Amino acid sequence: MNASLSTALDRNSNRLSDSAKPGYRTKTAATRFTPEELSEIESAARYAGQALSEWLREAALHAARQKPADPTELVLAELWAMRYTLLSLFHAGALATAEGKALLPDSILKIRDQADNRKAAQARKLIADFLAQNDAKGCER
Repeated sequence: MNASLSTALDRNSNRLSDSAKPGYRTKTAATRFTPEELSEIESAARYAGQALSEWLREAALHAARQKPADPTELVLAELWAMRYTLLSLFHAGALATAEGKALLPDSILKIRDQADNRKAAQARKLIADFLAQNDAKGCER
């Protein structure tokens, strides 16, 4: 057995430790509900056709991913949306002009909606890429 795998083995259970299983859900978060709240949540999970734990996980992750983690992320998200909107409008306008057509108001609204729907995820990706790049540079020194 190679050294990295042998160090990743949990000595008590012969199972791979958390660090050796990227992507596996190995952590838990406990909370308390009133009987009424639990009934409401269970009904929602049943309606969605999901197990309670699956529904709770999706709801929690969805909520966590909707709002920016900090003001910097919010500003970056808005900046990305402006850049995306501007470039998309120039591109759509150029295509419409080349085809001898006008850029329709619905096209503009669609571009705006696409920017709004993607901006938070794109900001998080930009930050993650930046941090990963800086970590890699730090390791080279």
